[in-house]
Amino acid sequence: MADRWWSPWCSVEGTTILHVDLAPSPEREERAVALLDDAERARWNRSLSGEARHAFALCRAALRVSLAEHAGCGVDELSFGHLDHGKPFAIAGGRRSSIGFNVSHSGGHGLIAIGGHGDLGVDVEERSPHRDFAELTDRVYGPLERQRLARVSGTARLHLFYRLWTIKEALLKAIGTGLSLGPARFEIPETMLDGARACLFRFPHDPSSPLHLVDLGEERFAAAFACRPGTPLT
Repeated sequence: MADRWWSPWCSVEGTTILHVDLAPSPEREERAVALLDDAERARWNRSLSGEARHAFALCRAALRVSLAEHAGCGVDELSFGHLDHGKPFAIAGGRRSSIGFNVSHSGGHGLIAIGGHGDLGVDVEERSPHRDFAELTDRVYGPLERQRLARVSGTARLHLFYRLWTIKEALLKAIGTGLSLGPARFEIPETMLDGARACLFRFPHDPSSPLHLVDLGEERFAAAFACRPGTPLT
């Protein structure tokens, strides 16, 4: 497919992370919508804002093409089912695929994680200074995390806030619970609070099942990836 708006960005723990360029482009959006199935087009039509519609179309089309290439099937042979809490899985040629994936987008950037892990999650956030940090800090972060945030200000606080936010989101997306497991109920390991880019993470409620956790943040955005190695889709 010529003129793709997505490309490989990095590889982590055997998983490919694709970057999706979400810059405004009516032409690309039209091409993307043509790749969606009827249910996805209906969801695209229901999106409340033009920005949300654009991001959904471009990310979903990129996901469909990439999954079809991994599965060795046509884009029109691909559909999706959902686990408890709504985490999707791919169905290729009428059979559930073993390919794991996760999608996130924010502002002008999308990330797609695609690989062999069933439990994987990715999150990306553009760093907006206009968010209500006080309210979110109390709802999202634990005591040690709030203490670290209180030590810094300005740009440093902005970067730390979004770094912790994406790390927590990636972990929750990896286990597929969404926000039903309150993010303030667990804290990021102190090694990562001190600046480490990767570590092994264990949820307090399930310490026997560790996840690989990686900070993918860079100048353009905050981002993180989490996966539980050796987990087939069930």
